[in-house]
Amino acid sequence: MDKEPGSSFPQTAGNHGTAQLASSWARIRGRMRDEVGEVEYRTWLRQMTLAGVEGDEAIVLLPTRFLRDWVRGHYGDRLRGLWQAENPAIRRVDIRVAAGGSAGLSDPGMPQPEPGLAESLTPRPPVRPMAPAVVSDKLDRAGDWIAPLEPRFTFDTFVVGKPNEFAHACARRVAEKPNSAGFNPLFLYGGVGLGKTHLMHAIAWALRERENASVAYMSAEKFMYRFIAALRSQSTMEFKESLRSVDVLMIDDLQFLIGKDNTQEEFFHTFNALVDSGKQIVVSSDKSPSDLNGIEDRLRTRLGWGMVADLHATTYELRLSIVEAKAHASGVTVPPKVLELLAHKITSNVRELEGALNRLIAHANLFGRTVTLESVQEVLADMLRAHDKRISIEEIQKKVAEHYNIRLTDMASPRRARAVARPRQVAMYLAKQLTQRSLPEIGRRFGNRDHTTVMHAVSRIAELMAADVSFAEDVALLRKMLET
Repeated sequence: MDKEPGSSFPQTAGNHGTAQLASSWARIRGRMRDEVGEVEYRTWLRQMTLAGVEGDEAIVLLPTRFLRDWVRGHYGDRLRGLWQAENPAIRRVDIRVAAGGSAGLSDPGMPQPEPGLAESLTPRPPVRPMAPAVVSDKLDRAGDWIAPLEPRFTFDTFVVGKPNEFAHACARRVAEKPNSAGFNPLFLYGGVGLGKTHLMHAIAWALRERENASVAYMSAEKFMYRFIAALRSQSTMEFKESLRSVDVLMIDDLQFLIGKDNTQEEFFHTFNALVDSGKQIVVSSDKSPSDLNGIEDRLRTRLGWGMVADLHATTYELRLSIVEAKAHASGVTVPPKVLELLAHKITSNVRELEGALNRLIAHANLFGRTVTLESVQEVLADMLRAHDKRISIEEIQKKVAEHYNIRLTDMASPRRARAVARPRQVAMYLAKQLTQRSLPEIGRRFGNRDHTTVMHAVSRIAELMAADVSFAEDVALLRKMLET
């Protein structure tokens, strides 16, 4: 817990006199300014003051709780590293709120806010600030290791579609009524970039705003590292009490604990303590609990107690909805054809899809150009090449045979009945359009037919598509199914 804002702190620690302390502090501030840049330094770090050093702990003051939480969450680790470089005896940095402005060692030459006006003068970002590292006084001592929340990841910005609607509904339920029967724990699983972390952050934002709950969010990796640090420093009781005092515990990427038996043991006991106290737990992983080989059976069983919700791979429609929403939020006009191309080409995960759109928008803003299909090919050439799907002739034959309800063996058979010959020609046409195979090689895959037969099939299908809109749509549908 923080000491009272008006508390006085000693200005020396060991051989550190006041002058030496001031010199160290000036160097630390200078290094921070060089590392983060002048704009970021003036926005977030300029108002830091040093109250002193107490034992192995440097005490830094900021005028508001908002600034304290931001600096603690984003720069706390770096400040501690710089202090240790100056004086290895200093092992911790305690960032606190000053009473009406600090009278400690400030930044020489930098104007300080008048007492009583610090809150109104605190620079604010144009969007909702990132969640502080600590969301409750209960966690003040753990503030340097609770991960911050992403301000963009709210329910309002989550695009719902068929692949993620169940997980979204479960997350909404937990946000509206934590510790509901059957929803504790909530276990979200799915591949990379499908929205697990977004939903976890959205739950945390909603609970903070509605319930004023203390939420501890971190990766499983961070959980493990801090548990090991607590063991080394013989502070495991403080570690346990910090986590078990929260209202909601969120652990991201639980699969990282596979094979880490001691950390699993600690998480198991933390899990039980929180659930027994009526606290909510939300966990994410790339696999369902039953598929997490390397996780202890008793932990897997408990993870499957509540609600298990998966996020499936995105569909074309969902990807298109996502890029449309992102483009609208950016304020940059992106033609529908460009959005359709992105949704069609970049199918791996939403993270890459959003990254591609951001690159296009940044290019347009930097060079004052409009976004066009040509600029997509120029700016995203590397991504588009990486995402070009390798379609095989076998895949084409299988998909066409299923579509026209014929046997796969008919693709290479000598049968010439129209019900078989026309689908075979369609498959040859698509093989020519969607693969890099030569005409003779395509012919060999269709029962050792001559390359002239393939040429005839390609030209015949092109003629039919030009004459028959319905047939053209049918072939276009097949092509879309193969490419997505």
